[in-house]
Parts: sequence; C-alpha cells; structure tokens
Amino acid sequence: MWEEIRLEALGVIDEATLEFCPGLTVITGETGAGKTMVVTALGLLRGGRADAGLVRHGSARTRVQARVDVADVPAAADLADAAGAELDDGVLILARTVTADGRSRAFLGGAAVPASTIAAVSSSLVTVHGQSDQHRLLRPAAQRAALDRYGGEPVSLALARYRPAYERLQGIDAALDNLLASEQERMRELDVLRFGLSEVSAVEPFADEDDLLRAEHDRLAHADALREAATLAHDGLAGNDSELPDAHAVVVSAHRLLAAQRGHDPAVAELADRVAEVAVLLADVAADLAGYATGIEVDPRRLAWVQQRRAQLAALSRTYGPTLAEVLDWAKRSAPRLSELEAADSRIAELRTERAPVLEELRSASVQLSAARRGCATGLAERVRDEVSCLAMPHARFEVVVRAAPGLDPESRLGPDGADEVELLLAVNPGGPTRALAKAASGGELSRVMLALEVVLAGTGSVPTLVFDEVDAGVGGKAAVEVGRRLARLARTAQVVAVTHLPQVAAFAQRHYRVVKSDDGSVTTSGVQVLDTDGRVHEMSRMLAGLEGSTTAEAHARELLAMATAEGTV
Repeated sequence: MWEEIRLEALGVIDEATLEFCPGLTVITGETGAGKTMVVTALGLLRGGRADAGLVRHGSARTRVQARVDVADVPAAADLADAAGAELDDGVLILARTVTADGRSRAFLGGAAVPASTIAAVSSSLVTVHGQSDQHRLLRPAAQRAALDRYGGEPVSLALARYRPAYERLQGIDAALDNLLASEQERMRELDVLRFGLSEVSAVEPFADEDDLLRAEHDRLAHADALREAATLAHDGLAGNDSELPDAHAVVVSAHRLLAAQRGHDPAVAELADRVAEVAVLLADVAADLAGYATGIEVDPRRLAWVQQRRAQLAALSRTYGPTLAEVLDWAKRSAPRLSELEAADSRIAELRTERAPVLEELRSASVQLSAARRGCATGLAERVRDEVSCLAMPHARFEVVVRAAPGLDPESRLGPDGADEVELLLAVNPGGPTRALAKAASGGELSRVMLALEVVLAGTGSVPTLVFDEVDAGVGGKAAVEVGRRLARLARTAQVVAVTHLPQVAAFAQRHYRVVKSDDGSVTTSGVQVLDTDGRVHEMSRMLAGLEGSTTAEAHARELLAMATAEGTV
C-alpha cells in the first residue's frame, strides 16, 4: 500500500505531501490547479521519461518521493532487495529527481538505481489508468490478459502447463536452428578436417623427424666424398704407404728424441710427456677415421626414400605448418573438433526426437488453455455488460471472442501465451454490430469499459494500488454516481486513488484532497489540502455549481455525502 507521496517543485506545485488511506482517496481542484501532478509524480516513480519541463519555474530540480508498504508484495520486495535497497519494517522509499537541465536520478531504499529498476519495482505496486493509459486496453495482449485474469484457476493451471512446454520447445528449436543454419559451413569444415587428418595420418610424422631426415640426407648424398676424405685423413695420420712417413710415426720419433734427454732438464721431460699424449691422440683419431670410412655406405635406394619422405613432410608443412611441430599441433587440435562436428548429425537427430513429445504436450496444453478461455469468455462479457449498462451505456452490448491465432498451420499459431487471439467487442447503440473497441468506443466510453473491467476483475490481480486519472471524463448525472460506487467497490479489495472533477465520485472517498491554486500576480502556486467534512461540502458544492457559496449546491453536496455514508463507503 502507498502510504505517502511528497512533491517538491513539480509543475505548479511548490511543495505538497499526500497521505493515502487503504480505501478510496480522491483528488479534486480547479482546472489548471495541478491535480494531475500526482499522476505525473507516479509516472516518474514508474520510470517515466524525465522532462525538464516538469521542474517548477525558478527551481533547480524537482523531487518526488513515496513511502510504500511492500510487506504484502513479495515480488517488489525481492526486486528491491536485489537492487541493494534497504527496507524499514517492510516500508520502501522510492524517489526520483529531475534537474532543470533534464538530468534524472532514481533512488530505491536509499540506493541509487537505474530508472528501469525503479520501473520494475513500481510496476508490481501500482497500475495507472489515465487518458493515455486507457489505450493499452486496445492491445490484443491486454485483452487476452483481462480474460485470463477473469478465468481464474482453470486458465492459470492451463497456462502453468502450457508455458514451460512452450519454453522447452523454443529451446529445442533454437538449438536446431543454430545447427541447421550452419550446416553448409559445418560440412565444408568437416571436409577440410577429414582430408587434412587423413593426409597427416597417411604420412604418420613424428616429432623432430624432419631434422633427423635432413642430417641423414646430407650424409647419404655425400657418402663418396665423406669416405674418401676419411680414408685420406687416416692415411695421413696412420700411414698405409711404407715409403712415406706418417704423422703418428713422426710424433713417435720426436717423443723418443725428447725422452732420451728428459733426465737432463725437467722442461724437456714435460715436453716429452706432451708429445706422448699427441701420439696417443693421433692413434685414436686414426682408428676412428678407419672405422668411419669403413662404415660409410653408399645406398641410392635409401637416399631416394629419404628424399621422398622429406618431400611428404614438406607438403604437410606447406598446408598445415609451416613447421612439422605446427603440423602435429594442428592435427592434435583438429581431431576433437572433427568428432564434435560429426556428433552434430546425431545431435540433430536427438533434438528432432526430443521435439516430438514436447510439441505433442504443447498442443495438448494449448487445447486445454483454449477450452478454459472459451469457458469463461461469456461470463466475462455478461458481467462487463452489466457494469457498463449502469455507466450511461444502457444499450451497450459487450462480447469476448476467443479465436485461433492467425497462422498457416496449427504449429505456427502456438505463441508464448497459447494459440488464441482474444478480442473485446463493443456495440454502443442498439441494433448495431459489435466491433473492436478501437473502432466502437470513444475516449469516454473506453474509460467506462476499462472501469467496468477493473470492477469485474477486482481481487484477481496482484497489483495492490489502482490510480484513475479522470476516468469519469464525459460522464455525468446518475452515471457519475455509478462511477463513484464502482470505485468504492474496487477500494474494498485494493487501494484506489482517483483524480476527478465529479462531486458524485468524490462523495464516495474515504479521504479527499483538494489542490488549491493561488496567484500573487507574478507567480502561480498550488498547494494540497486534506478536507474535513465541511471542507468536502464546500469543495463538492463548488464542483456542482461552479461558484462559491451556493446554498443549493451545498445541500446537494451534503445529500451526496449522506448517500455514500448510508451505503457504507465513507
């Protein structure tokens, strides 16, 4: 329940505080006094567009603040808590500021939040019916929602079965669409991966194989030169020709000469030892050269195989490389990707198999939902017709039509709220055909239909507060009294706030505010006054007669108040 709204520098209102009661609160005032500013303030608290034109002339900013008890509205309390708001014994503070240059800030329980957040919270706290808001009743979704509210448990149970099935089907279709939309690209990638992995698998390369083959190729390609060099080097060291001294023999001879004199000088002894080491090293190298020369093999067939193998590795590197290490890495990464792409075919089959029973469940739930809606459509039409007949529309005929939604086939008609199209039809004049509300109802008639619907649906909605901004436009006399009665009836199950220009409506209020305009010659200011019984009589007589101090109007005003009191609404 909304407990209080404070306005600062909003339009013509300098400063005002309104405290709301649990029942019906009405706001009246002369034309141009600013009584609709309360609705404007609610618009800001509902996340409406921040307009610098709302800031009172000469003020730096406007501020709107409300205190709302959300203890019985868990949806709002949860949203506020998620936004970081603080609650005081279940009471939430909502605030919005707009500066003269159009900048806006929103606050929820002391925390600064985006306007969209405060809008989400307030949407579960209040519904506003105004000259512009009433047109939402013309939307098919709003008309379907009204019927669903009236349908009660049979419709809600059918929706509770239908919507989860619809969401599952949407998820399956989205997955299928994603797989099938990329089918051509997937097939291209499959071909590339299959061909590439088959090429790599056919060659079967291993790490560092290219380096090893390069070394073997060089050895095989130069085998003759290598063997000849090793043989000549061996001959030069070990000597195979007895006529020529070899290096080893020369070194041995040098060692002998030095060894013979080593006892005469330590330096010669050291040199003799070093020459002996050279002789041993020469013998070892000569032996290794002999072994190397013997081991060198000229193998043209092996050389041809190595060349062919290196060509295969080079081809892989050009396509998947540029190095053999990168080829092997590509193959490692591509194998699981190939498995994933090949699994898509089986996934498509699985999804199609999974889709069939979900679609069947959805169709069954759709039939149940349509039957529930058709079952309550006549009842809603009759009750609304009874209500509007008392609102200066005695000959009105009202119908609620439930038909299949447009679509080429039954499945295409399945939407998030079923396969039905709900339309409210109205005929104002006797004998005329019923037509869509947008074509059959004027602005005032649409307001009365909307009020009639709210009366019929009273207690079925979850929003605790209803605000009506001049919903009685175009109504007078007996019909105005009936509007007041219906607002009072709504106030038994919800908090109702009404901005009105009709005394017949004001008479049914539990709390009555008057917006008063004053003008000092240069600045126009409006204030808000809560009225006692005498004040109400005075204000209602002004509304009746259009002038102050009319004895007849005052008597009429007291009569209206007495009537409302007798009916137990005041």
